[in-house]
Amino acid sequence: MTEAQTAPGPISNRADRLRRGEDPQFIARMPSGWAILANQQPGPITGCCMLIPDPVVAHVNDLDQAARAAFMTDLVRLGDAVLTATGAERINYLILCNQVPELHGHVVPRFATEDPAKRRLGPFEAYDFPNARKADASGEDAALLARLRAALKDAMRPQ
Repeated sequence: MTEAQTAPGPISNRADRLRRGEDPQFIARMPSGWAILANQQPGPITGCCMLIPDPVVAHVNDLDQAARAAFMTDLVRLGDAVLTATGAERINYLILCNQVPELHGHVVPRFATEDPAKRRLGPFEAYDFPNARKADASGEDAALLARLRAALKDAMRPQ
């Protein structure tokens, strides 16, 4: 039994809320899990998203070959949608599972307008997370969520 199965953490709890339809930051159900707007939006970056697998596992190595392929494909599809919805210059992908030992992937838009340039070229972790703006699905982020949902729907269409 994995750590995520013995002691449900924040990712497992979030997946439970998503299954019940109780997460306002829900973007879409994907083949491997759930696309959501991340809780923290560290200005000036907006559009940070996450992919939560379903079922939740401790790390990507716990997935079989097909589930790994599906998770990574979905992570990049979510990145495609974030690029479209935000006009970002590129996407950073993070799968750390250090502080929260349950698999989840971060999709982080990066913008040419980030200042200073040193920060734009550095790691995303350099942003001030303790003072990050909390995502507001029914207010400030409502239009962004609508754009993300539409872009992800397009990204998931068979080619």
